[in-house]
Amino acid sequence: MARTTRRQFFQTSALVSGAFFIGGTKASGDVIGANERVRLAVIGLNGRGKSHLAGFGKLKNVEIASVVDPDENVLNRCISKVHSKENGKNCQGHKDIRTVLEDKNIDAISIATPNHWHSLMTIWGAQAGKHVYVEKPMSHDITEGRVAVEAQKKYGVVVQHGTQRRSDAGIAALHEALKSGKLPRLKIAYGYCCKPRDGIGFKTPGDPPSNLDWDLWKGPAVIDQYHDNLVHYNWHWFWGSGNGDLNNQGTHQLDVAAWAIDDDQIHPTRAMAIGGRFNWDDQGQTPNTMFAVAEYPNGQSVMFNVRNVNHKGYERQVYNEYYLEDGSKITGEGTYTIHRPGKAPEKLNLDKGKVTSGGNWGAFIAAVRAGDPNMANGTAMEAHRGCVVGHLMNNSYRLGSQLPFNAKAGRFGDNKDASKHFLELHEVTSGGAGVPEDKANYTVGPWLTFDPQAERFTGEKADAANALLKDPNNKGFEVPDAKNV
Repeated sequence: MARTTRRQFFQTSALVSGAFFIGGTKASGDVIGANERVRLAVIGLNGRGKSHLAGFGKLKNVEIASVVDPDENVLNRCISKVHSKENGKNCQGHKDIRTVLEDKNIDAISIATPNHWHSLMTIWGAQAGKHVYVEKPMSHDITEGRVAVEAQKKYGVVVQHGTQRRSDAGIAALHEALKSGKLPRLKIAYGYCCKPRDGIGFKTPGDPPSNLDWDLWKGPAVIDQYHDNLVHYNWHWFWGSGNGDLNNQGTHQLDVAAWAIDDDQIHPTRAMAIGGRFNWDDQGQTPNTMFAVAEYPNGQSVMFNVRNVNHKGYERQVYNEYYLEDGSKITGEGTYTIHRPGKAPEKLNLDKGKVTSGGNWGAFIAAVRAGDPNMANGTAMEAHRGCVVGHLMNNSYRLGSQLPFNAKAGRFGDNKDASKHFLELHEVTSGGAGVPEDKANYTVGPWLTFDPQAERFTGEKADAANALLKDPNNKGFEVPDAKNV
């Protein structure tokens, strides 16, 4: 079979048929001068897409050249707003990203679609020689995240993850101090994604609205039937399109936690999760309450807390904590306080850490102008490391069994720290959210063992866990193999 050329493929892809493949070569890394325009296409125009348009739209010499969305109503509303801006007067609107990828005048794409599209669009963008800003999480599963990393390596484009905290020099400073030995050694990097949400009820499956290209919205995701709870936000709470709040809002805090782990650690080697979807009795699939732990070969751990069920006295927590081997705890975000055993809390005075300046939007454009992927605040590999932690936790939960909702449900072995933090969550869920003891069930996931180099599960439950490494894909939207990207 003859190899498809890039031009031949793009001509075929305009028909929106067949598997997407670009026989490209490594990007040249051309430098775009400081006074030259960067022509950007924004893909996905709801929610975060609006933030992308606003963020990039404020930057000098950045043109919003194209916008893409499979919902005609959303697309038309967006185009009219972009056309009213000086840097978007010539903006083109499309419903299919592949039209943008064949435009040689587009320098970069910015992806703000549902999660199930993130990796494939990143891969396609790299193959087309476009720099990529991709919303969190970069991947919907572990395997496609690895393919995105390999695509970035092969084609040499800039890929920056939409984890804005990577642009915070204060957070970078703390992590540098932890890894340099200026502070006691890190034991646990802890993340909270505790923001109140509500149940989503039930929506009857049926035909999609006429304004929505359902096949393009689904793209790679195998979803049996349309219902209104998928479009345009609640897709987060279904495994086929989202990853729950752990790898939604929680991706930010997971990424910070993984960033704090020693640099020579690739991925955890063990992970487990416990939680449930309590009180709402709705159509959603992902947990609204979860405690999870991931252990690294060097003895460090990431622990995570998801708590979405609103109640009187609810405490909103969306931040990170650091537990050190000497018993100290560090709190704060960007500026920090250390709580040493037996001593009064004291502020940490740290020099600014190393990040590319300009905030998350400006840093990406600076990296694009320089043609330097390493300037990205949150590279493809850094994104992959953070996302994998969440996928491991979610996979444990998805393979869990039902046990009565009580304090004995946790299965943490000799990990006393994990037991302590789980009991804190259990007390809030029971006493605050009012989940009744022994009249509800926890989903208790198994301890999954993971090979960080091979990126495959081993040991007990390995077959079931490895089946979750890669989601099935629809024809024409297949994620390629990492070796053939």
